[in-house]
Amino acid sequence: MTENLSALLYLVAAVCFIMALRGLSSPVTARGGNMYGIAGMVIAIGTTLASPGVVSYWVIILGILIGGAIGTVIALRIQMTALPQLVAAFHSLVGLAAVFVAAAAFYLPEAYGIGVAGNIKTASLIEMGLGVAIGAITFTGSIVAFAKLQALITGKPLVFTMQHPLNAAIGVAIVLAIVWLCVGQSAAAFWVLVILSLALGFLLILPIGGADMPVVISMLNSYSGWAAAGIGFTLNNGLLIVTGALVGASGAILSYIMCKGMNRSIFNVILGGFGGEQAGPAGGAAAGDKTVKSGSAEDAAFIMKNAASIIIVPGYGMAVAQAQHALREMADMLKQEGATVRYAIHPVAGRMPGHMNVLLAEANVPYDEVLELEEINRDFAQTDVAFVIGANDVTNPAAKTDPKSPIYGMPVLDVENAKTVLFVKRSMATGYAGVENELFYRDNTMMLFGDAKKVCEDIVKSMGGGH
Repeated sequence: MTENLSALLYLVAAVCFIMALRGLSSPVTARGGNMYGIAGMVIAIGTTLASPGVVSYWVIILGILIGGAIGTVIALRIQMTALPQLVAAFHSLVGLAAVFVAAAAFYLPEAYGIGVAGNIKTASLIEMGLGVAIGAITFTGSIVAFAKLQALITGKPLVFTMQHPLNAAIGVAIVLAIVWLCVGQSAAAFWVLVILSLALGFLLILPIGGADMPVVISMLNSYSGWAAAGIGFTLNNGLLIVTGALVGASGAILSYIMCKGMNRSIFNVILGGFGGEQAGPAGGAAAGDKTVKSGSAEDAAFIMKNAASIIIVPGYGMAVAQAQHALREMADMLKQEGATVRYAIHPVAGRMPGHMNVLLAEANVPYDEVLELEEINRDFAQTDVAFVIGANDVTNPAAKTDPKSPIYGMPVLDVENAKTVLFVKRSMATGYAGVENELFYRDNTMMLFGDAKKVCEDIVKSMGGGH
């Protein structure tokens, strides 16, 4: 394949990736965006395989077959509720790939046109060093995020004395290791850089609590993009540079949006994440001199059948219970009764950006019924029922009223302004931020204790539907 044709096809692939990002910005166009992304990747892989530099195909074909088989099995077996940890796991692989490619380029530079062993171009060494550092940090950081999301380790922040000075010292050591690599070009410098970066990845993500996981996911997404871009410079591959920059920039923008949605800066997240699941009083119990009002599915069905407008607020509890299909069935019955039903989505509901949108789309909830916080928040005051299913921190009024609360200033959904709040929750335990939700004790709140899916199914039966 000629160099000009290769450049043209890479340009077409890059345009496809840009169109994919544009499509993924809305649930309505997301399917088309995915198709653009697939097309772009097929063109990119095909163009790369047809380049003159590829002289042996059997290892490449073997890798495609193994990777394709693993990806197919994962795609068929993974539950939508496990998407956050799946995304974290994929990010780790991108970071690890960046480290492996850099190692290959370091040990066989002549194959990549960046010099010979012991005499590699300085610019290439800088690019390689940055790619290795970001890739290794992404790899171990993503593993920790996966472990937290999969509940293999606690979601609470794991903090220790001298944590920040240690991270700063390792950061300085990484910069010095890159300088050492550029000056000495020794294998020792390369592997010291890898080890330091792997350690920093662990230490950066371990202190970040579950409440900050949406930001962590988007931040690691950004890291993986910049790692790919760095290796793109090493390989002199323009498409990899463009693609990595697209992923890195979009991830950074998304991280900013997530932080804005939590009223936190990215430095707050990295330097002192908060939030872990904590125990609380059992369902229906009193907390000090405060009491909660609990009800049954029959009570909820009666209240909602007599409501003209209902706003549903989904959260991670809905994802864990896989209640989205039962919830949509309940909403369909309410619409048949003449009620207006909409869904309110907080930007950090769930464990990754867009988590709730994905689950509702899987249940075929109409896109026009799903509204973001800024679009629907003022409507709670004119709503008969706010049905909160598994959301906690994103509905906590303490974010507006308690300056001492760790979530103070975080934009929340104003569900307390609805005439009646029906709150579906397993128990009175706090959410991932570890903050008690004062909404539980409001006069207009009725707690519906139990598994979110079963509660929705029981409400459907009480309204005359179901099995």
